[in-house]
Amino acid sequence: MKRILVVVDMQNDFIDGTLGTAEAVGIVDKVVEKIHSYSGSGDCVYATRDTHEENYLETSEGRYLPVKHCIKGTNGWEIRKEVADALQERKAVIIDKPTFGSEELSQKLWEESRKEEVEIELVGLCTDICVVTNALLLKTKLPETKISVDSFCCAGVSTESHAAALQTMKMCQIEIGTNCEKD
Repeated sequence: MKRILVVVDMQNDFIDGTLGTAEAVGIVDKVVEKIHSYSGSGDCVYATRDTHEENYLETSEGRYLPVKHCIKGTNGWEIRKEVADALQERKAVIIDKPTFGSEELSQKLWEESRKEEVEIELVGLCTDICVVTNALLLKTKLPETKISVDSFCCAGVSTESHAAALQTMKMCQIEIGTNCEKD
């Protein structure tokens, strides 16, 4: 069984930048620890990076969320240094995505599942937007695959929307785990 970790959008803008929160800052060390826990010979790590262009505010997403963020090439777009270092150590595959969910990610993990049985775990930001979207895309593409989310290694826009997203995923047969240590 191949274990796959997906680290969603652990970027500066979502941690302590334009859309940052104290909860996001609070999971950085937990996510680094989680990445290091995927050190078995068959383990694999993927990461997504929210990626927008300068015209972000002219896009559909930008009209609904009119805050420039994760503009390609900016500091806010970069993955947080300690997370990026851990990802580099694990030779993670990084996928830039222009919207909440990544079809490229779901396709790559589907291809992985054709080679051997996989389990997929997601962590990162934001639980209620990009984590939930990618988890549901993966469950749709791989309905018989165990997909889980570590709730202590995720943070949402608010604690209420974080909890609502976890409940939504649970209702869609995505396991909600608590494998990171609580503070």
